[in-house]
Amino acid sequence: MDMLDILSVSASGLTAQRVRMQAVASNMANARTTRTPEGGPYVRQMPVFEAVPQGFGDVLAESMSRVEVIGIEDSPDPPVLVYDPGHPDADAEGYVLYPNVNILEEMVDMMTTARTYEANTNVVKVTRDLANAAMSIGRG
Repeated sequence: MDMLDILSVSASGLTAQRVRMQAVASNMANARTTRTPEGGPYVRQMPVFEAVPQGFGDVLAESMSRVEVIGIEDSPDPPVLVYDPGHPDADAEGYVLYPNVNILEEMVDMMTTARTYEANTNVVKVTRDLANAAMSIGRG
């Protein structure tokens, strides 16, 4: 395993967390959207990740995997039915279908995503520092 493998794994993690943060931001921004072009309320978006083996070699190298975003799926949870007779999208009984977005869950996802992104950034920084140290040893 070399430093490029480490950087590749961390870079894939950074990309995956960027996609996850975009999904969280979209979910939070649309938490009250009751009407979409597709019809009905906004549906929570969830990125789907897959571990991709990093390469061949020793046991450690084989256990390292990059992460790839293989898609973004709609949440299977049903919309939330709320009694709001004054809402323009209320049905005949006064109920409105609101998105299946829970702001508290999205906030937890956002914090987890930010911490994971930060961890991957730290791995890149430490790898860079190690490479610089190795190069300075070679020069000296």
